[in-house]
Amino acid sequence: MAVVFGPTIGAAVRRVKTRARLVPRADCLYSPGTLGHKTALDGKEGGVEQDQKRESGRKLQRGLKNRHIQMIALGGAIGTGLFYGSAASISLAGPSVLLAYLLGGAVIWLIMRMMGEMAVAEPVSGAFSHFAYTYWGEFPGFLSGWNYWFLYVAVSMTELSVVGIYVNYWLPDFPQWLTAFLVLAGVTAVNLIQVKLYGELEFWFALIKVAAVLGMIGLGVALIVLNAGGGPGGADAPGFANLWRHGGFFPHGVWGMLLSLVLVMFSFGGTELIAVTAGEADNPKKSLPKAIRLVLRRILLFYIGALAVMMIIYPWNKVGMDGSPFVLIFSGLGIPAAAGILNLVVLSAAVSVYNSGAYSNARMLYSLALQGNAPAFFAKLNRHGAPYRGTLFSSLCTAIIVLLNWLFPGKVFLYVVSIATAAALLTWGMIALTHLRFRRIRDARASSGDGGFRAPGCPWLNYACLAFLALVLALMTQLDDTRPAVLLLPLWLGVLYTGFRLKKTREKRRDAARDAEARPR
Repeated sequence: MAVVFGPTIGAAVRRVKTRARLVPRADCLYSPGTLGHKTALDGKEGGVEQDQKRESGRKLQRGLKNRHIQMIALGGAIGTGLFYGSAASISLAGPSVLLAYLLGGAVIWLIMRMMGEMAVAEPVSGAFSHFAYTYWGEFPGFLSGWNYWFLYVAVSMTELSVVGIYVNYWLPDFPQWLTAFLVLAGVTAVNLIQVKLYGELEFWFALIKVAAVLGMIGLGVALIVLNAGGGPGGADAPGFANLWRHGGFFPHGVWGMLLSLVLVMFSFGGTELIAVTAGEADNPKKSLPKAIRLVLRRILLFYIGALAVMMIIYPWNKVGMDGSPFVLIFSGLGIPAAAGILNLVVLSAAVSVYNSGAYSNARMLYSLALQGNAPAFFAKLNRHGAPYRGTLFSSLCTAIIVLLNWLFPGKVFLYVVSIATAAALLTWGMIALTHLRFRRIRDARASSGDGGFRAPGCPWLNYACLAFLALVLALMTQLDDTRPAVLLLPLWLGVLYTGFRLKKTREKRRDAARDAEARPR
């Protein structure tokens, strides 16, 4: 990679009232009319429900089984952030990056518990936007939905920006932009078919990733046992001393560890996808709590365990960004077969995360359309029950990365990562804030529909999570490659607010025209 944190690291290291609303039934997709808000579909012969009747009863299919949900949750936390982006976080913090993953993982687990409490109580598609819209207000719902859609467009771009790098491991001269285009076309086609196919594909993708990480950890442990204390590598032989031999456990100080949180938090993007699947899970009240409870355990094993083994068997200061650090390490250790297999795995991991991004974006646009926060155009389903218009529109937007990879091959990853991280921080912050209002309203009503799955420590842990997210956003301003994303965040919020006001203006004009037609002449 030509764009790395190199010089940037050195410089950086040196120097609520609420109002009650009607809550829809938890066992079905909500009707826009039950929310107490006017929607773009109101007055169109019954809105989306009537449209769906005219389309032979088409609706989102509850085709995701428990095993799909578990693997989607597991696979969502294992992607480019671990297999590729960990190189940059290691260069920032050295071995102390393990503490950064532990701290960030704990915060993400708390946020997932907040999201899980809401999703189990009301399992609907487009969960983030739905809860903000229902329990907070129209603009928070608009902001949450469109920001999450934008987040996964950015995440999809990061995945497509690295698939070409992985393919170049075998085919050095193959154009990166062409690889990105082929993956985009294939994944788009899959997401136009029924959700069960997506679930099956993601199940096997996740299984491959999990098996690969476990296999890599096992191989690393074997190398440690066989070579600890000496071996052909001399001073760099596998051993626990590699965690402090090369500049100490905090080679760039505590500041370096804090800065690494920027990329660490990007790695956790995708864990919230569990909630998006709620509207298509066949038994969400059972499968969602189980998946969410295991998030922290998975983070400990797959992130901290894998990175610890990697830095024990290979000096952290020799990890580069010319490919996946896991692949480069096994190649450097003289195990090309393992390196080739891992390269195939990290390629499938990138495709997997993009597949989830395409799935998530289509459902979010569908949910926004039901609320009236997106054109009714996106509320249409095909005969497989897939929101095909949202899929095609999102893929068209994501295709911008194909052009960027053609113009700037190998140079866009970290810039897109910073944009995705800023959007993710906003999404997680909205989840924590929305949960505060959700809990307050439901407790006031003495609602018992949460299934006993309550997030711990509300409201104080909500505030702690918000403070942590604000810290990460502030840290992004200290790195040259991530600072632009923070500076653009107010502009993005302004764009969203402008879009919301334009929507409200159109609604007022439509209502005025309707009232004028209804008056007796």
